[in-house]
Amino acid sequence: MSRSNRVVVPNCKSALNQMKYEIAAEFGLTSGGYGGASQDTEFAGELGGTTGASGGSVQWSNLSTRQAGSVGGEITKRLIAQAEQVLGNYQ
Repeated sequence: MSRSNRVVVPNCKSALNQMKYEIAAEFGLTSGGYGGASQDTEFAGELGGTTGASGGSVQWSNLSTRQAGSVGGEITKRLIAQAEQVLGNYQ
């Protein structure tokens, strides 16, 4: 069986990571200083956490499933809203 969460547009990875950290900061899940936007976060859960582009450190391994799910759900809602706006401009 193939994975359904494969990367379709690899160039969007950094933008999605930035969005993930911005949303985590909005939800109050970040703490600490700045580590830069260039850090790869794909395996942050196994590594115990990383520092995001928004300036805060997210300890992904310490988040509950509900907290992590709300970040993912908010990413999905925002991406859908952006797509609807783009598609609305073409009509």
